[in-house]
Parts: sequence; C-alpha cells; structure tokens
Amino acid sequence: MGRRERNATPREGSNRAEKLAAQRARTEAAEAVTARPFEGLAAECDIVALRQFVPSATAPLKVAGANREVRLATVLPGAAYALVREEADGVVGYAALQTATRPEAPGAALAGAARFAADASVGEALSETPDGALLEVLDAAAPLEITVHKDFDWWLAGTAGTDAQTQQLVEHANSLITPAARLDLGADGIGAPWWADTGSKAHLRWVHPAPEDELMAALARVHAAGGLTVGEGSRFAGSFRSDGLLVPVFDLDRESHPDEWVPGTVELAKRLAEALADDSELTAAQRRSRDGLRGRQVSL
Repeated sequence: MGRRERNATPREGSNRAEKLAAQRARTEAAEAVTARPFEGLAAECDIVALRQFVPSATAPLKVAGANREVRLATVLPGAAYALVREEADGVVGYAALQTATRPEAPGAALAGAARFAADASVGEALSETPDGALLEVLDAAAPLEITVHKDFDWWLAGTAGTDAQTQQLVEHANSLITPAARLDLGADGIGAPWWADTGSKAHLRWVHPAPEDELMAALARVHAAGGLTVGEGSRFAGSFRSDGLLVPVFDLDRESHPDEWVPGTVELAKRLAEALADDSELTAAQRRSRDGLRGRQVSL
C-alpha cells in the first residue's frame, strides 16, 4: 500500500507538471502569434483601426487566387466572419474584422475569412472562427482604399426583397453609428490617423507602426518640448494599445471639420519622425513626460 502511494505521487506530479508546461507553451505561442497579428501587411495600421473603432467601412481586398471581388468590412450582418452574395456588378465576398466572437489569433481569422469570401458559394455565411496563413492569403504590399459609410445601408446591397427583420436590423445599426473619417496626410503620412465624433467629443486616434517603447520615447521628447499637439483646439488625451500597436489619442474641437486637422497632424508627424530618429538618452524632463504619458495609457 505504502509503495503504491510513493510510486503514484511522482507520476501524478510529473503529469501535472507536463500539463502545466504544455499549457504555458501554448499560451506563449498564442501570445507570440497575436502580439502584432497583422504585422507584415502594408495596411496593418488601417486594419487595426477598422477592427477596433471605425464603425462602418469597406475596402477591396487582394486575395491570392480569388476569381471574384473580395471586400474587407468592419462588421457584417449578424457579426459574421464572412459572407458571399450576388450584387448588381456580380458576386462579391466580404470578410469582416468586427465579429460576434473575438478570435485569439485575429490575423489567422482574417486570412480564413478572406479565403472563405473568395471561395464560398453565393448565400453562404461564416459564423465559426476561421483559420489561415495571413501572408499567404493576402497581398502584403497592397494598401487599403477605404470607403467610409455614413450608415449600414450597404448591408442591403443586392438583397432581393428586404424583410422587416432585416430592415429593423439595419435601422438599429444606423442608430448607433458615429461619424468617422480617415485623415490623408499625403507623402508625410505614416500609420493610420482617424477622426471620430463620438457625440460628446471629437477625437483623433492615430494608429502608429513604430514599436511601442520607441514611440513612447518619441512622444515624451515631443511633449517635453511642448509640441504634442495637432493644432489649436486639440489636447493630448492619452494612448491605448491595440493589436500590438500604440495608438495616441487627441481630443479635438467638435466644431472643426476633419480636414482642418490635417496640417497640424502632418506637422506632428514630422516632429515624431525626428524624435524617433533621436537615439540619445532621454533627459530628466523627457523621462518625466514619458512617465506622465504612460500614466494615461490603457489596453484594448
């Protein structure tokens, strides 16, 4: 009896240790995969924006081997991952970023949704989390030509005879939408700066591709010099992490048109570029700025 107990204990402990080690390995692998899930795509920053905070937008998506038009969408009816439908110009497949369930590996899910949108039959929709190799399915070098919609009426395109339930769904989605616009910074542009009016405030959310620590140091340099602004009527509000990228946020004067913030954002882009190129040690004032900026940082 005693011998069996002594022999059993090491086996159970060993099994438990192996299970814990395997679980840690899976967790670390998942974190490695999802730390920056859209890295390698030229459109990474805009994809993060469309996934996280842009309400209604679509963009053509270049999918390897696709024989039909495929479009990236913020969200689809029923919060599906993908669907295929007949429209006036032919069959169109849609792959969505905002879905009913948030995938553990968003890049793989987008790849699988895009593959489904390219290959599935008309009328099919995908509700289960898909999987795929992002850089094999999508054209990594292709930018996004984004169309921002003021509502979700595009959900009804190609729908023959809209029933009352579908119409109610669209009307409900339209009631929740908030205005959004992508700022075009031209040749000086980097990342994805998006204006939004949430009803009580207007914001600039700037998805930036620089590594987080480097961007935070650059923001601190600019802040310490008094240049962390996109113009009169703007205020740095903080930043958040999303899909492995840091997103600085500015509160804006709601009375100003989105395009009025372009010159100030271009100037800030230049200041940040200079600060990112500075590899010297932060001064005491800059370190204080960095600590203050980090205190206004959250994760999504």
